[in-house]
Amino acid sequence: MKQKEKHNTIGLDLGERRHRFCVLDEAGEVVEQGSLSNERVALARLTQRYRGALVVMEAGTHSPWISRYLKELGSEVIVSNPRKVRAIYQHERKSDQRDAQMLARLGRMDRALLYPVRHCSEQAQQDLLRIKLRDSLVRARVGLINSVRFSLKSLGYTVRNSSSERFHKVVWETLPEAVRQMISPSVETLAELSARIKVLEREINLLAQSKYPQTLWLQQVPGVGALTALYFVLKIEDPQRFENVRDVGAYAGLCPRRDQSGGSDPQLRISKRGDAYLRRLLVSAAQYILGPFGPKSALRAYGLMLAADGGARARKRAVVAVARKLAVLLLSLWKNRSHYEAFPHCQTIEDKRSGTIAIHRVEA
Repeated sequence: MKQKEKHNTIGLDLGERRHRFCVLDEAGEVVEQGSLSNERVALARLTQRYRGALVVMEAGTHSPWISRYLKELGSEVIVSNPRKVRAIYQHERKSDQRDAQMLARLGRMDRALLYPVRHCSEQAQQDLLRIKLRDSLVRARVGLINSVRFSLKSLGYTVRNSSSERFHKVVWETLPEAVRQMISPSVETLAELSARIKVLEREINLLAQSKYPQTLWLQQVPGVGALTALYFVLKIEDPQRFENVRDVGAYAGLCPRRDQSGGSDPQLRISKRGDAYLRRLLVSAAQYILGPFGPKSALRAYGLMLAADGGARARKRAVVAVARKLAVLLLSLWKNRSHYEAFPHCQTIEDKRSGTIAIHRVEA
């Protein structure tokens, strides 16, 4: 009986308050199915009844802590990619109970069909949330600044362009007292937001220096600051998880989708899968590299060459391509503990009249 329990498979369809589960035995027969509350005690009771069972669930809001908790209790856990799996088991009579059973059957049949997702550790998740909290405050500040600008514009007043950090200081200029009183609550809120964002940025920089020294390898690249480096390290966690460093581009959703059939193989947009904030940070760094203040490098020359075709679309494609190569570069620096070279194994020749750079690869 004990040996039989080890081959049980539990499909767990996670909900906000309750979860649906389905237990299959070694022969694929349904042993038990039902629902349980979203509590550690209820989850522990389920795993105690089926010790050593394989638990299959979809990635979601609760999957990080539930998967960690079940692993601590001795269960084997697979977190599936919902974007991949739902295309397999989608049914015209969809229900949570049916989803739980299908997850169990997929896990019992072939785990590769689940496209397993790897969740970060609890400590890494907490550090990631600190970065995302800063991002939410930045977004709130941008929205409030736009609201104040629109209100003043409707009254015939314009505010000179300034950084978001200084907006609450320069907005008072040339405004009558009545208008100042009207926007005072918003400006005071902006000042408070800027102060809290600055505190979070100091904490993030200190966290990167003291707890994650590997971020220093990544910050060698111009345009990559402590925040981008730290978020990249926290999302990847282990650089050895990628046998081929080029795979990190697809992990960040920066590789084109593909829909090849017969002789048709159209060029599609990037997949935009994975962490959207990581992709945004990489694209922001790429924009700096291609911008007027970006130092000369092979990466910049590559992007400018792609953008030379002209037009806004060419520029966007160049930014995405540089962001993808930047992700590969960051993983390589981290994985190999190597120093950044602006022109690795290359000789550069600069044309002073045109400002262009010719790159010639040096064979070893």
